[in-house]
Amino acid sequence: MKFINTIQNIWKIEELKNRILVTLGLLLVYRFGAQVVLPGIDAAQLSSLANQTDSGLLGLLNAFTGGAFSNASVFALGIMPYISASIVVQLMGIAIPYLQKLQKEGESGRKKINQITRWLTIAITLVQGPGYIYNLFATLPGEAFLLGDNLTFVISSVIILTTGTIFAMWLGEKITDKGIGNGISLLIMVGIIATLPQAFIQEFASRVFESNGGMVMILIELVIWFAIIMASVMLVMAVRQIPVQYARRSASGGYEKNVFGSRQYIPLKLNASGVMPIIFAQAIMFIPVALAGLSDSDTAQGVTAAFQNIFGFWYNLVFALLIIVFTYFYTAITVPTNKMADDLKRSGGFIPGIRPGTETAEYLDRIMSQITLPGSIFLALIAVFPAIVFSLLGVQQSWALFFGGTSLLIMVGVAIDTMQQVNSYLLNRHYDGLMKTGKNRKAVA
Repeated sequence: MKFINTIQNIWKIEELKNRILVTLGLLLVYRFGAQVVLPGIDAAQLSSLANQTDSGLLGLLNAFTGGAFSNASVFALGIMPYISASIVVQLMGIAIPYLQKLQKEGESGRKKINQITRWLTIAITLVQGPGYIYNLFATLPGEAFLLGDNLTFVISSVIILTTGTIFAMWLGEKITDKGIGNGISLLIMVGIIATLPQAFIQEFASRVFESNGGMVMILIELVIWFAIIMASVMLVMAVRQIPVQYARRSASGGYEKNVFGSRQYIPLKLNASGVMPIIFAQAIMFIPVALAGLSDSDTAQGVTAAFQNIFGFWYNLVFALLIIVFTYFYTAITVPTNKMADDLKRSGGFIPGIRPGTETAEYLDRIMSQITLPGSIFLALIAVFPAIVFSLLGVQQSWALFFGGTSLLIMVGVAIDTMQQVNSYLLNRHYDGLMKTGKNRKAVA
């Protein structure tokens, strides 16, 4: 009943209702575009491309695009070029003074950085587009190309793929501005969820109809899946609270000595970097395959085979180590302990037993290092858990991807963020209602 009442309250708030409807409408447009095949390609001949994306790294890319990659869709590259551009701009912001200056300029600087990210997205798409088209040439039969595999088809398809990515980016930004939640993250989450029913149906058919464990194994898998979701929620929500004491202001405007004011807390997240370490590590894992593909030696072929198998031992070992390293790296550049200490000092606050200023910054940095270690290990464990489930339980590869990794963490993180935004609307509406009631009572009196 409480859930039903919450849904009713959401529907009563006109602004929130409109934002939800806009979000659902734009997500529907994105899913519709994922089914539109590139002009000049016979949709009936795409079975070989679907087989290529059943597993491995291409299967992971296909999951992120909601099946658009295997559909040879106008959204085949999805929103991933924009994610890559955002990562590059963030990393460049550490070394390039101009970007550092923009980061300090507030809203105007943020707009310029967004514009740089958009142009870089176009550049990345123009590089990835031809690669995708030539992969189609190598995978699909010749009769699949109704207009032939000439240069005209390549150029027009690359332009369409680039336009599709830019349109998807525009949809994400519109959802952020006019809808609810982070638009780019929602597009990725919807793409991942779109492949969930098919993956579960394949697993169900394998277990039940092929006598491969039956309903008992399906039940065990669902229990494990629910447990890993709960663990992911705990990882996303877990914080270490650092107590902060504020001196009470005197009537003259100064701070009274030896008089304690309100006690608050600085929440330091156990996983302050979110899913970015996994995304960074995933991008790095493509490099050995690309470099090994340039050679025909036995060693290169062995490296290619090892790093293309996302459920293999060596792939997941390197993957886990990279996640731990990138967690420390990304936390260091996104959690400004020096700035936190300076802001705390200016506002008259201090951590009990720690001197304001440099000692406070060192203390916060030491605490972040301590909580980042278990957080990074836990994150790496969740990231490689699909391989563990695949090896121990013999789960279908497409279904195993939902037992952890980037897919599950993105779904959990985006769902929590969206729910928090909806909850803030409900709380604000409740506050406004109380204010209106007070005015009405005053008028009656």
